[in-house]
Amino acid sequence: MSEIELYRKEIDAIDDKLIILLNQRMESVKAIGKLKQTNRTSIYRPEREREILDRLKKQNSGPLNDSAIEAIFFEIFAVSRNLEMPEKVAFLGPKGSYTHQVAQSRFGAMGNYLSLSSVEAVFRVLANKEAKYGVVPIENNTEGAVGETLDCLGSYDEVKIVSEIYMDIHHSFATKAESLEEITRIYSHPQGYNQCRKFLEEHQLLDVTFIPTQSTAQAAQKAANEDSAAAICSHIGAKLYNLPILFGKIEDNLANRTRFLILSDFKNRPGVQNKTSILAKIDDKPGGLVEFLQSFQEAKVNLTKIESRPAKERGFKTIFYLDFEGHIDDENVQDVLKRNQKHQIKWLGSYVSGE
Repeated sequence: MSEIELYRKEIDAIDDKLIILLNQRMESVKAIGKLKQTNRTSIYRPEREREILDRLKKQNSGPLNDSAIEAIFFEIFAVSRNLEMPEKVAFLGPKGSYTHQVAQSRFGAMGNYLSLSSVEAVFRVLANKEAKYGVVPIENNTEGAVGETLDCLGSYDEVKIVSEIYMDIHHSFATKAESLEEITRIYSHPQGYNQCRKFLEEHQLLDVTFIPTQSTAQAAQKAANEDSAAAICSHIGAKLYNLPILFGKIEDNLANRTRFLILSDFKNRPGVQNKTSILAKIDDKPGGLVEFLQSFQEAKVNLTKIESRPAKERGFKTIFYLDFEGHIDDENVQDVLKRNQKHQIKWLGSYVSGE
């Protein structure tokens, strides 16, 4: 028996043990699922998943790195949730979009997904109990905040933030063509195309006919039907339409990052590294905003983000979206809220920080 065959036999033996252990884990998962259904508690518990991952990372001695552990166990968590109680996940579509990719990273390949055409449609479906979870973008480090998401957080009282995910946005160059010289058309959303101009220039592709699409997912779909076309699209978009990726990570700004929210209807219990989000309408008086912000400093609550949005009512009043460290039940957070009872404050959710 050759050396490689010996290693393969060793891998087979380990896989045999893994399938036994995974099935044992799923039996425990199913038992917990029955208890949760009896108690009417949520199947998805981001803070519990974070506790498991943190414990496993501390025990890990390699060669798996932290990212590999997360990728493996997030899929295990997703399969577990589907065994406990299959739930529908709504996301800002189309299929093959970056939001779809984020949804799959948490709810797995087996998830029951609902693709919707707008952020508000996701909120509406959740409010109507037509889906249990929703995934929407809230900000990008180059494009700024997603105004529609901020507005919907203020309008839909039943919908809460239960988790956040930061995702590096990487564009791929995918095609059925064997070489760049064969490519006669490039499909892409205009924004994606413009974010990859340096790559296109370096590979002498700026003169190739550019055909704009409504999304990078649609670009992948169109290019998959032509032998001499290419698409600038997401990894999941290329995979969805069986389009070979010729180059990965072709964007000019490799630091392009988007923050996404997972939405649902439950409250997380306090965990490690919590973050809380609120909307606040401050009294319209001189020094009102300064006084409001100082109350956070006095209570030793660290503000991590403040974003203004028009209140969309008579006059020019402003609503402020704020993120800060801590859970809504923390003593110092409650202290801040009590100090500001004169203002209109809406709690949007407390969740494990994704950073």
